[in-house]
Amino acid sequence: MSSDDSHDRPRQPARRGFLKAGGAAVAASATLGATLAQSPAQAAEAKHRPAAADPYTAVEPFYAPHQGGIVTPQQAHTYVAAFDLTTTSRDDVIKLLRQWTESAARMTQGQSAEALEGVSEDKPAPDSGDVLGLGPAGLTVTFGFGPGLFMSEGKDRYGLASKRPAALVDLPRFNGDQLLPEKTGGDLYVQACANDAQVAFHAVRQLARQGYGTLRMRWGQAGFLSGPRGQTPRNLMGFKDGTNNPPTADAAAMKEFVWATAADAPWMQGGTYTVVRRIRITLEHWDQMEVGFQEQVFGRRKYSGAPIGKDKEFDTVDLDAQDKDGNPQIPDNSHVRLSNRASNDGAQILRRSYSYNDSTNFYIERWPPWRQETEYDAGLIFVAHQADPRKGFIPINEKLAKFDMMNQFTTHVGSAIFACPPGAKPGSYIGAELFEA
Repeated sequence: MSSDDSHDRPRQPARRGFLKAGGAAVAASATLGATLAQSPAQAAEAKHRPAAADPYTAVEPFYAPHQGGIVTPQQAHTYVAAFDLTTTSRDDVIKLLRQWTESAARMTQGQSAEALEGVSEDKPAPDSGDVLGLGPAGLTVTFGFGPGLFMSEGKDRYGLASKRPAALVDLPRFNGDQLLPEKTGGDLYVQACANDAQVAFHAVRQLARQGYGTLRMRWGQAGFLSGPRGQTPRNLMGFKDGTNNPPTADAAAMKEFVWATAADAPWMQGGTYTVVRRIRITLEHWDQMEVGFQEQVFGRRKYSGAPIGKDKEFDTVDLDAQDKDGNPQIPDNSHVRLSNRASNDGAQILRRSYSYNDSTNFYIERWPPWRQETEYDAGLIFVAHQADPRKGFIPINEKLAKFDMMNQFTTHVGSAIFACPPGAKPGSYIGAELFEA
C-alpha cells in the first residue's frame, strides 16, 4: 500500500486494541437489530397462516385489545411521525383523537380517510385521493403519547400531569448522542406501516391534515424493509438483525416484555412503551471493512446469520465459547454479546425497525481519515416496544453506548419515547381511558 493509499482508506482498528479501548467514541448502535425476526417456530406458523396472495388486498384489524403495528408481522414500508400540540384545549385534543381513530379504522380497511359522498367543490377534499384503488395493503396505524402531552414547558395544559406513567421517562443522554432537535421528541406519535410506501405515507398525511390548527409536524421519516417471507431481513450493513427478538406468538413472553401492566397507569394496561431512534450509519466507512472484522463487530456470520462458532442463524449464542488462543469467540464488545438477554439480567425488548435512505448530505467524519465529503444520509429507524423502558431500552442502550464496537459506524441523531395505549374499542377512541378516567 502506498502512503497516499494509507490516507485515503478508513483505518481498521485492531480487534484486541478496540476491545481494550472500550469503543466509547461515537453514538451507540442501540440495538441495531433492525427487524421483527421469526424463529423457526414462528416461520412455520407464518407459512400456514392464511395470507392474501396480493399484498395490496391484505387487511389488518384496527379495533382490537392491542394496537396494530406492534406484534403485527412486519410490513414492507413505514412512515413514522411526531407532532407537537399547539392547542390549549383538552376538548380539541379529544376531538382530534376521535377523528384520528375513525379515519385510521377506515384507512386500514382500504377506505378513504373520510367519506367522499357529497363532497363540495367549494371545500378542501376530505381525502387527498392519492391511494384510491390501491387497497388496504396491510395498513396498520399506531398512536402514542409523548411526555409533552402530560406536561409541556412547566404547564399541565390538559389536566393530565397526574396520570403520566412513571415508565414514560425522559430518556437520558447516552454516550455519543448527537441529537437534532428537529428529529427528537413530540407530543403525539403516529406510525403507519403498510405493504406499499404510498399507502403508509398517505395515512400519516391525512391525519396531519385533520390536525391543522391543533398541532404542527415535529418530524417525519419514511422507512423500508426487504426480505423473503418467513426469513430474517437484512439491514443496510448486510447482516440479519432481530434474530433474538422475543417470540410474538408467545403470549407469556409478550406479557413479560412488551405489554404494560403498571398499577400507576391503569389506562395503559395492554399498551406498550415505544422508543424511536434515528440512527445514521456511515456506510462508506463500513463498506471498506473486511468481512471478518464486520463479523467481529456483530458477533455473527454475515451470510448465514449464525452466531460466531455456530452454523445456523437460530443456533444458541454461546457467550462462554473461546477461540484457540483462549479469547472469547464472540468478542466482549460485539453487538450480540452486549445486547444479549444473558448480558442484561434477562431484559428484552421487541425491535420492529426499518432502514431509511434520505439521499445524501455533507458530513465531517470523526474517524480516520476524518473525511469531509458528501455521503449517504442512510441508516436505521430503530423502534423498540417494551413493558417498561427503565428495565428494557435504557439499561441495554447505556451499555451499548459505552462499549459497542458498532459505535464507530453509527450516530444517533433522533430520539423519542411514547406511551402507546391499548387498542381502541368500536365507538370509542384511542386513549379514551386516559381522558375519561
